[in-house]
Amino acid sequence: MEHVRDLSLLPKAHLHLHFTGSMRPSTLLELADKYGVRLPDALTAGEPPKLRATDERGWFRFQRLYDAARSCLREPDDIRRLVREAAEEDVRDGSGWLEIQVDPTSYAPLLGGMIPAVEIILDAVDAASRETGLGMRVLIAANRMKHPLDARTLARLAVRYADRGVVGFGLSNDERRGMARDFDRAFAIAREGGLLAAPHGGELTGPSSVRDCLDDLYASRIGHGVRAAEDPRLLKRLADRQITCEVCPASNVALGVYERHEDVPLRTLFEAGVPMALGADDPLLFGSRLAAQYEIAREHHAFTDEELAELARQSVRGSAAPADVQEKLLAGIDHWLTS
Repeated sequence: MEHVRDLSLLPKAHLHLHFTGSMRPSTLLELADKYGVRLPDALTAGEPPKLRATDERGWFRFQRLYDAARSCLREPDDIRRLVREAAEEDVRDGSGWLEIQVDPTSYAPLLGGMIPAVEIILDAVDAASRETGLGMRVLIAANRMKHPLDARTLARLAVRYADRGVVGFGLSNDERRGMARDFDRAFAIAREGGLLAAPHGGELTGPSSVRDCLDDLYASRIGHGVRAAEDPRLLKRLADRQITCEVCPASNVALGVYERHEDVPLRTLFEAGVPMALGADDPLLFGSRLAAQYEIAREHHAFTDEELAELARQSVRGSAAPADVQEKLLAGIDHWLTS
């Protein structure tokens, strides 16, 4: 009988996890009760909500659920709890490095302003890292639905805290709204400040969205990027430049980007030489965390253990982890293969 290695023991880096979306469902219910928040039925049913975000109405419903969950994060202790629990879940799934993504403007009104919000988040990340042993850093993300001037403010703030744990700058929300080039100055500020550029692209829209992230924002990583599989020339460009795509298989199916797990083009990207970092995106809404993404690659795409180990290596190499952390994780991946 063939030995099946435990994917939760495979060392890996987690590069695509949204802040509120990392929350445990049980924590959300407790916080909602604490603050008297009446959550939508979809968040209290005990199973992932039925979502489909391929049209604007579906995306609005997804955002409404996310916003309802975020409204339950009101005090510094809530932030600290969320971050600690996210770290614990990642450690359980074999992660040795986590870059958690947050738009601090969403939390600032209840936490005393933008700067206090960022500092509370960074302090929580530092504490959770020490408590769990997980390497953790923060990627601050702007919102495509807001004015590009807001993004510039966020980019300056992100650079200000580059020595306190901020490693990158992103751009999230519905990529059908807000052209990438409108945010080029914000990304220039971030890059000039030494931060990696990791905008979302190639999820809800096609290959052109990925090209815009490369051409207009000089992305060093792409959040999602799966729709690049529809353009062989773009795949070659990503492979030649070793641009890591933060691919979230469970999220892609949950949001209706692809109908079935087998339809997510993991094989296409992998065989084209495009580096990938599998991510959980929003476990609160999609019902699966990091190790489950590797299970999807194994079960639905027939990835061998050697190929799964290579996916883990790609996640580590695509991260902002220091060289010694990367070396330790890469050695652990080799050890996993021999166990």
